[in-house]
Amino acid sequence: MKVLMLNGSCKTNGNTYHALEEAGRQLRAEGIDYEIFHICPSPVRDCTGCGKCTGSGCIFNDGGVNEFVAKAKEADGFIFGTPVYYAHPSGRILSFLDRAFYSSAGVFAFKPGAAVAVARRGGTTASLDVMNKYFGISNMPVVTSSYWNIAHGCAPGEVTQDSEGMQTMRNLARNMAWMLKCFESGKASGVSLPALESGNRTDFIR
Repeated sequence: MKVLMLNGSCKTNGNTYHALEEAGRQLRAEGIDYEIFHICPSPVRDCTGCGKCTGSGCIFNDGGVNEFVAKAKEADGFIFGTPVYYAHPSGRILSFLDRAFYSSAGVFAFKPGAAVAVARRGGTTASLDVMNKYFGISNMPVVTSSYWNIAHGCAPGEVTQDSEGMQTMRNLARNMAWMLKCFESGKASGVSLPALESGNRTDFIR
């Protein structure tokens, strides 16, 4: 089994990366593989809602979105990490995830997801609230920890000094591994995915 992580920071070796790595090391200790996917350093195009998504993802083949979607098809779970600059997730990770989920929501369905927010000080829980919306609209079980999935640090690498934050990352990984193993056992026992309704879209604007 494998967890695909997304680093939403421009800094490939910044605090968001170190928080994800802490979770990754614990996942590996639990027998779960992981990969950290770094969003490209160049600006990320927004989703425009053009409705021209392809079977491979977004019609625009830039920003690494379709590469991520291809990896997501093979992944069993996800952890999305974001730095917090102005009390919300980075604009780049929101643009990236908007395109990934708008074009390929089915790729993520019924796979556990978790969000991680890293900040110097404030805005982490507000950022988690935004990030969790992607899971809530895509039939994804949400993985939690022993505290909100947050860690604090300013200079790159400083987050590793946040002992409670690192503990939270490790417990998040333990919970993710446990959930993945439970799902695998359920599948082996013949438990089917739920049959969902679709088609109803209430619109009160006439």
